[in-house]
Amino acid sequence: MFDVSLNLSQGAYMNNIELIENYLLKKYDKLTLSKQELSQEIGIGLSTLNKYLASGMGLPNYIKMGDSFNSRVLFNIHDVAEFLATNTIKVA
Repeated sequence: MFDVSLNLSQGAYMNNIELIENYLLKKYDKLTLSKQELSQEIGIGLSTLNKYLASGMGLPNYIKMGDSFNSRVLFNIHDVAEFLATNTIKVA
């Protein structure tokens, strides 16, 4: 799982997205992540990810490869990086 405890000061936003994106590209050596890979990166179970997909909220943009219920779902690495960079909670 990627540690997103990066510096989110003003001006560092795009740099953090690039850092996360480069990390994911190097780790997976491809441009998209599967549901299983995304669930590992954001630290949730696959069943929880499927619930989020069904509700249509709380996840990065994705591509559904087909019209059936069990069609393959792919997440663009840039969208995942942006999601991880913008959905962090700052603690004191």
